[in-house]
Amino acid sequence: MIYKTPGKSIALRVLLLFITLSAASWLLMSSRYVYLCLVIPVIIYQVIEFYNFQRKAQGELAQFVESVHYRDFSRYFDVKHAPVELQPLRQGFNEINSTFKVISKEKETQYQYLQKILELVNTGILSYDENDGSVVWMNESLKRMLQLPYLKTIHTLQKRDPSLYREIIALKPGDNKIGVAHLERTTFRVLLSGTAFQTDGKMYKLVAFQNVVDALDETESKAWQKLLSVMTHEIMNSIAPISSLADTLKNRVQKSVSTKEYSNGTLEDLELGIETIKRRSEGLLKFAETFRSLNKITAPNLKKVLIRDLFENLQQLMQPTLDQKNIEMEIILQDTELELEIDPNLIEQVLINLVVNSIEAVKDKEDGRIILSAFRSSNKTIIKVSDNGIGMPEDVMEKIFIPFFTTRKNGSGIGLSLCKQIMMLHSGNIYAQSKKGVGTSFILQF
Repeated sequence: MIYKTPGKSIALRVLLLFITLSAASWLLMSSRYVYLCLVIPVIIYQVIEFYNFQRKAQGELAQFVESVHYRDFSRYFDVKHAPVELQPLRQGFNEINSTFKVISKEKETQYQYLQKILELVNTGILSYDENDGSVVWMNESLKRMLQLPYLKTIHTLQKRDPSLYREIIALKPGDNKIGVAHLERTTFRVLLSGTAFQTDGKMYKLVAFQNVVDALDETESKAWQKLLSVMTHEIMNSIAPISSLADTLKNRVQKSVSTKEYSNGTLEDLELGIETIKRRSEGLLKFAETFRSLNKITAPNLKKVLIRDLFENLQQLMQPTLDQKNIEMEIILQDTELELEIDPNLIEQVLINLVVNSIEAVKDKEDGRIILSAFRSSNKTIIKVSDNGIGMPEDVMEKIFIPFFTTRKNGSGIGLSLCKQIMMLHSGNIYAQSKKGVGTSFILQF
C-alpha cells in the first residue's frame, strides 16, 4: 500500500506526459501549428504538476527523515486533509512512526526497569570512559556508599580518595580485589569487581563496589560463636569433675589430719596441692563462664532512647573513676534530640567497655582526655569514643576484635569481642581508628 499506489500515480503521470509529447511531435511534423499551440500549454501544465508532486513528496519524506533523526516518533502526518496522491504516503509514514514509537517505548521501559533494579541493589556501580575518564553512570547506592552526590570524571576521585582511585584504575577486567574506601570520618573495605565493554568505538570500564564489612563480620561472628560453643562445652565438662574431685580429696585429707600424725609434711603438701588444683579449677570455671557470655546474647530488648540520657548515665557511673585518675571526659552532642532504637543495657555495657579502655590508655598522661560524641552521617547515627592516649600500632589494630586477644597483663580479651557481638545484634558495626602516640577512636555505627 505504501509503495504501490504512489508508483501507479507516477507511472500514469509519465504515461500521460509521453502521450502528450508524442502528440505534440506529430503535430509539429505535420505542420499543424494551431493545434500544437493548444497542446503546448497542456505539456507545460503536466510538467509543472509532475514537478509539484515530486516536490511535495520530497517535502513529506524530508519531514519523516527529520522525525526519525531526532527520534520524534510522536509526529503525526495529517492524512485526511492531504492531497489524494499524498494520502497513502502519509499513511505509510504514520504506520512507520507508530512502529518506531512502540519499539522506543519498549526500549525505554527496559532501560527504566534496569535502572530501577540497579538503584535498588546494595552494590555500587560505576561506569566511565577509559579514554577521558568521564563518568557515564553511577547508581544511588554508590553515591551513598562513597558520600558523593556527583562525579564528573573518575579522576575527580583522586583528590578525595587517592588510594581507592589507584585501586580502581589498576583494576583489570575480570579481576576482583579488596580495597579501602576513606570517607570524612570513617573507612571501610569494599570488594571491587571490574569489567570492560566497547560500543560506538569507545572503551568503557564498569566497576562494582560491594561493602564487605557486614558480610565478613557476620561470617566471622558465626565462626567464633561455633568455636566458643564447642570450647566452653569442653572446658565445662572437663573442669567441673576436676573441681569436684579436688574438693572431695581435700575433705578426706582434712579428716586424715584430724586422726593421724604428719609424716614429713606429706599431708600438708598434699593438702596445699589439692587446694591449688581446686582454686585453679574454679578460676577456669569462671573463665569459661565469662566467655560463655559471648553466646548468651541472642535478641536485644529494643526501645527508643535519647543519646543524651545514655551519655548522662555513663558520665554519672564513670565520674568517680575519672576524678580519681584526674581524667577529663568531654561530651559533644550537637542535636540533643538525637535518639536510637537500642537495648540500653547492652549499649551501655559497650560504652563502659570503651571508656574503661580509654581510661587505661590515658592513665599515664597528665592531660588525659576522653571525648564522647554523637552525630548523624549518611543516614546513620554515629557514637564516637575518642582519647588522646598512647594509640595502637597497625598489627594490634587488626586483632583487637578477636576473642581472647589482649595486650594487657590482666586482660581477658573478651571486652571488644563482646562489643562487636552486641553491635551486630543491633544491625550496626564497630571499628577503630588509631595513631601511635596521638590517640584512639572507637566508632559505633547504627
